[in-house]
Amino acid sequence: MFILRQRFYLVLGLMLLLLVIEVKAFQFHDTDGKIHTLADYKGRWVIINFWATWCPPCLEEIPELIALYEDRKDIMVIGVAMEFSDPEVVMAFVEKMSISYPTVLGTRRIASQLDEISMLPSTYFFDPDGKPAARKLGIVTRESIESFINAR
Repeated sequence: MFILRQRFYLVLGLMLLLLVIEVKAFQFHDTDGKIHTLADYKGRWVIINFWATWCPPCLEEIPELIALYEDRKDIMVIGVAMEFSDPEVVMAFVEKMSISYPTVLGTRRIASQLDEISMLPSTYFFDPDGKPAARKLGIVTRESIESFINAR
């Protein structure tokens, strides 16, 4: 029993440590070649959304993310398209959907900077100080994002 309790507190401590670590090293190039880091958006909430063109739930949430990005200047939305095989498909899709927020051609290296991406869509929330605030598996809506941010 003592060992189980000790393990529990060790795991809990590690989880709390992960919540306060800033992900300063997270960086990527968008489809326009611009380099982005979390530090670039200090003072704003950052929403990083992992998606793919072949993922119906991902496609369902894109219009919500576009509206959020265009209406809320205190929130930065970044899309990471997990299309390992054909970047042209992503570029055409971004243009067709008029995605206005920065889009990254995802790689396993980019995904591993945050966590192992186990399903799509996956969305990561970073607070205005650049600290991890939440991770959501599955569809997010503008309303759910704003509710989460407003509650903080």
